Amino acid sequence: MTATTASTGQKRTANAGRPAPAVRLRAGLAHGSPALLSLVALAVIVAIAAAIQPGILSVTGLSLMLMSAVPLAFAAQAQMIIMSVGDIDLGIGNLVGLVTVIAATLLATDPLLGVGMLAGVLVVYALLAVIVQKRGVPSIIVTLGMSFVWLGIGLQLLPTPGGATPGWLTAIGAWRSTVVPPPLVFVALAAIAGWWIMRRTRAGARMRALGSSAATLDKAGWSATRTRMTAYVLAAVLILASGLLLAAQTRSGDINSASNFTLTTIAAVILGGGTFSGGRALPLGTALGAVTLGLISVLLSLVALPSSMQAGAQGVIVLAVLAGRIVTERFSR
Repeated sequence: MTATTASTGQKRTANAGRPAPAVRLRAGLAHGSPALLSLVALAVIVAIAAAIQPGILSVTGLSLMLMSAVPLAFAAQAQMIIMSVGDIDLGIGNLVGLVTVIAATLLATDPLLGVGMLAGVLVVYALLAVIVQKRGVPSIIVTLGMSFVWLGIGLQLLPTPGGATPGWLTAIGAWRSTVVPPPLVFVALAAIAGWWIMRRTRAGARMRALGSSAATLDKAGWSATRTRMTAYVLAAVLILASGLLLAAQTRSGDINSASNFTLTTIAAVILGGGTFSGGRALPLGTALGAVTLGLISVLLSLVALPSSMQAGAQGVIVLAVLAGRIVTERFSR
């Protein structure tokens, strides 16, 4: 009897330390509702597009429809990492464009120099993190200034769109499959990369801690400077991947090819459940948010909406999805 009573007491103690099922359910809803909402919005957009153009539901149709979302998904994961530490990168668009320029010029004519320049981007991002952390300069100021640097270098290398990507990069962009749309594979890889970095590594835990409570990070004996440097360098790697994939699709370089990525990636992170205050990273929601934003422009083109009205219509749709996120989060609480 004594052993049974002790065992029962231990179970009660263990259960007492766990949140109640209702609390766990609410937490799960609050954490997963943005991704679910983005998925619902994505399904609605695809359904409307399919009603207008039934051929979209084929592998080829989905590939064409989702192609533009691939580089955006990688860039959005990069922005998510930066925002997880409480910063914002306003230079992503021009940097992605610069990578396409490097890919279409130096990687084809002088691969060693091209790789060196791409590696230099990682070094620059590490230095940006040090400036933000040590000098207290707001990230939006530092990254905005660098966006003009990226733009100037790109215009110097390739003043007008053109060039040609190397064969191996062109082959990546030309890959086709009759089983699954290739863009889905790349978007999944972007989401997995973001999930692995933020959820499966110690660096990811430290980055979230830096964004939510820098004092706690310091008490734990972790370096805030090193953590922010890690976040910036990992984000830069994903930005390079975004630019290379965009160059693989266009087979050329254009410094202005991703000028809208800066604000779009921020919107994708927010749609996916992220916050401006940091401490939160939802890779799946961010990927779905990026795909949703990428498909909105495709849908507006299918309905033959005048180009002068497309930007406004896109903004209204984004606001509607954000309003839905606010409602679902309040309900989950």
